[in-house]
Amino acid sequence: MSRDRDAKVLNELVRAHGETFAHEAGITLRNTPQPLYRLLVLAVLLSARIRGSVAVASARALSEAGLRDPRRMAGADWRARVDALGRGGYRRYDERTATQLGDGAELVLERWGGDLRRLRAEGDGSVPALRALLQEVPGLGPAGADIFLREVQAVWPEVAPYLDAKTLSGAGRLGLPEDAGRLAGLAGDTDPAALAAALVRAALDKHVAQECLAHAA
Repeated sequence: MSRDRDAKVLNELVRAHGETFAHEAGITLRNTPQPLYRLLVLAVLLSARIRGSVAVASARALSEAGLRDPRRMAGADWRARVDALGRGGYRRYDERTATQLGDGAELVLERWGGDLRRLRAEGDGSVPALRALLQEVPGLGPAGADIFLREVQAVWPEVAPYLDAKTLSGAGRLGLPEDAGRLAGLAGDTDPAALAAALVRAALDKHVAQECLAHAA
């Protein structure tokens, strides 16, 4: 494709499918403790082999149950966490994930005083360091760390542009350059988190890519 054609396809993708997963889960992301913690929980939920829509619904259910910060998550009864996950449809991994969320909340409290901005400071501007620190959280492996970083780049600008292997596979499905620098250049002033979310949606659903290609033609 030509650069103009690539830019048109990318703009159409972000326009139609650029909602971040945090926004879909009802999180108004800010660089403050509670939204950052809720994003961490969402990343843990999205890490399991379960539909993204179920993970998002379960993140909402945990929030509706009042489990919006690590102190409340750690202090909640294990059954309360299981029940909230169940209300979101997160049943296959609910018991294990309820334990991981409790353990993770305790880690966040003990290691970073309940404030993930301290994790950011510990990373000291290094994306690899942040990615490694995130993987210390129970239930958050490499894929989960990528999920968190793709979304948090909206409020942690030193992370941007964070376009990992999943986003680049979405670009490939659209016939776009599978190169983070070139994609960021094509996107211009587009919110990098919206760009990453749109590319992930294309990677997960071939119909998203087909639709965008048709509309951009």
